[in-house]
Amino acid sequence: MSNTYELTASVRNRVGKGAARASRREGKIPAVIYGNKQAPLAIELDHKTIFMKLHGGGFLTTIATINVDGQKITVIPRDYALDPVTDQPIHIDFLRVSAGSTLHVQIPVQFINEEQSPGLKRGGVLNIVRHDIDATVPADAIPDHIVVDLTGLDLNDSVHISAVKLPAGVTPIVSERDFTIATIAAPAGLKSEEGEAAAAEAAPAAKA
Repeated sequence: MSNTYELTASVRNRVGKGAARASRREGKIPAVIYGNKQAPLAIELDHKTIFMKLHGGGFLTTIATINVDGQKITVIPRDYALDPVTDQPIHIDFLRVSAGSTLHVQIPVQFINEEQSPGLKRGGVLNIVRHDIDATVPADAIPDHIVVDLTGLDLNDSVHISAVKLPAGVTPIVSERDFTIATIAAPAGLKSEEGEAAAAEAAPAAKA
């Protein structure tokens, strides 16, 4: 599970676009805490702190504690908006998390043992179909990532979710089919050679 962290925030007494712009001018990021059958709470947080968390990895899969004017609230970031020009964070949504709750999260995929893949050794290309896995997971046991082992995979082989050892408590949202996570694609040169060889084999048969 990712390490938890604490943020400090203040209640926003005013809401709306004008108030949000004023918060940003003061180096703050407007945000809202919602869920758990409670009224939404408008807050603002330090821009620099949030920027560092966003670029530190695992932001949307890490439980946090927000200290709002002395009241500590357990949350998980649910969504964030970036400025289309500057790419700076401009708003964040946090979901309240209660003890024993289950969350729907996107867990990053981490590939290992590329050097043990015959297909990659032959010049194949790892074609990643899913960079993240949509899954339900206990709030107190969110994994940092899901490991996919490429050992033994040859050209044109695929890795499906059924072949992946999932961390305890992780249940994929898509359960009705064995979806593909990645494939080992043949390099363009090899594809061309195979195509020419197949055509050469077919030519005598056609003449016969």
